[in-house]
Amino acid sequence: MGIAIRLTQTGGPNVLKVESITEAQPGLGEVWIEQEAIGVNYLDVTQRNGSVPIPLPSGLGLEAAGRVAAIGADVANFAVGERVAYILGPLGSYASGRLYPAKRLVRLPDNVSAEDAATVLFKGITAHYLLHSTYAVGPGTVVLLYGVAGALGQIMAPWAKSLGAFVIGVVSKKGSVARAQAAGCDAVLVWGACDLPAEVAKLAGGLKAHVVYDGIGKLTFATSLDCLRPRGLMVSFGASSGAPDPVAVGTLNAKGSLFLTRPGLGTHATELGEYHERANAVLAAVTAGIIKPATWSVFPLSDAAAAHAALESGQSAGAILLKP
Repeated sequence: MGIAIRLTQTGGPNVLKVESITEAQPGLGEVWIEQEAIGVNYLDVTQRNGSVPIPLPSGLGLEAAGRVAAIGADVANFAVGERVAYILGPLGSYASGRLYPAKRLVRLPDNVSAEDAATVLFKGITAHYLLHSTYAVGPGTVVLLYGVAGALGQIMAPWAKSLGAFVIGVVSKKGSVARAQAAGCDAVLVWGACDLPAEVAKLAGGLKAHVVYDGIGKLTFATSLDCLRPRGLMVSFGASSGAPDPVAVGTLNAKGSLFLTRPGLGTHATELGEYHERANAVLAAVTAGIIKPATWSVFPLSDAAAAHAALESGQSAGAILLKP
């Protein structure tokens, strides 16, 4: 007998309820996974609180790693006992075991643990598309990155450095500066403690940033536009402070023919070939030491509500895992 976390209504962490489950026989193209580590992501919080609507009742969670325990018909590329991980697909990774489509499984290398995979795969694939597809970061690219002390920022900063970028990190408090520096940032600025556009201009030789990665949203959006050089790219990919206010098209022209995009993970990791390419790139970056999996805290699966409270309140300083 195992457990799963489900919700029948949106709201605070207390809407997450523990339910008993039993192993189910895999259907066509499915496997049953006994899960060993489950990643907690901010998207889970927004689905739970209703900011991102999901059909209810529902399971929750989009990332986990474990072992294949049973195989359904027409599954030829995995064997019982193999170590695997995944992101996206049907909601429901907050479970000790589950059915999952075999075609979306990623085989884990021997040197990557289930805990490492659940720590980095979702965020790593996000980092990969942002750094390689949304903007092709390379030698000499000046990157401005918010939230560099957080779980995603701790992946993006060293990866951008490995591509040859000059990385300016932005953190919310002085206590996070050392963590941002350790991630490889060339410079670290504290939000609210300086004139951010002016400091970015100084650091970038007067031309400001080629690309701004802003996962904060409403609070930082206008300032982020002012941190870009002419024809720079504003990447608004999160909204932890709320959705940004609408921007007039003419504003982009007035500020230097700027580009603006709002990318999402789904359109970069749904097509199977692209998904596996990005997942393999993340695992290769872990193997190469570019990405160093680091977990801030591990909660029992039954305490998923406490994990959400820690993430939502800003207590966390890195990745959070659930363990069945």
